Amino acid sequence: MMLLHDQTPATTPFVPDWSIHPSIVIGVLALAALYGWAIGPGRTRIAPGASVEPWRPPCFTLGLLVLLFALNGPMHDLSDYYLFWIHMAQHLLLTMVLPPLLIAGLPGWLVDRIVAGQGMRRMARFLGHPMVAGGFFSVILLVWHAREPYDLMMRNHDVHVATHLMFIVAAVILWWPVMRPGTLLPRLGPGTGMVYLFLVQLPMQLLGAIITFADDPLYTWYVTAPRTWGLSPLDDQKLGGLLMWVPGNLWIWGAMSVLFFRWAKTER
Repeated sequence: MMLLHDQTPATTPFVPDWSIHPSIVIGVLALAALYGWAIGPGRTRIAPGASVEPWRPPCFTLGLLVLLFALNGPMHDLSDYYLFWIHMAQHLLLTMVLPPLLIAGLPGWLVDRIVAGQGMRRMARFLGHPMVAGGFFSVILLVWHAREPYDLMMRNHDVHVATHLMFIVAAVILWWPVMRPGTLLPRLGPGTGMVYLFLVQLPMQLLGAIITFADDPLYTWYVTAPRTWGLSPLDDQKLGGLLMWVPGNLWIWGAMSVLFFRWAKTER
């Protein structure tokens, strides 16, 4: 039985179109309004006298722009119907780029106010534990890139939306231990943070390698799609695996480098 939001594979060649999805735009505007209130008029109620570092609002704004770009226009259409490697690029934006920008945009006093209650602090401490944060993200990543769940995600729009939300939430939790601002829940030290990020990127490396070196297409959704930019289904898949394997992990290694220099500065 066809569900209400079932999708069917594309049958016509890709034509660039800057399609806009109202639900994404409304969600981004709501986040922007809430953030603007919290660091503006609401600041006098949340933390009187507190200031906002000038670089934080641009970080949060850039994160919202990344969200708009990843889930609208050509990237949305190509990833949903035509090219696996564009879908992987979209996922990297949603998990490796978006969450650090949003976290970097949060003032420490705002985070402290949110986790001031004992219940919220216990939950934040649990979710921010390295084993929980890294394990949760790895499970989400591996499960939804298995054949059957991936095929379900592509064929049902509601599942696809839920999956993107899971990726974003899991990635925010992933980056939280090494980036969280505030004083009530201190972030991991540079040395511990490097070890944490090194272990976290191993499942993504393994998954990227499996996808890259597969002898046959793993995901049937893209096999029947009209060929775009001359890529065969297998070449498209290999490119997507390489994106996850190399740039995705280099991004984490870059974060590890930042922690290393911070650790070296502390040691000096």
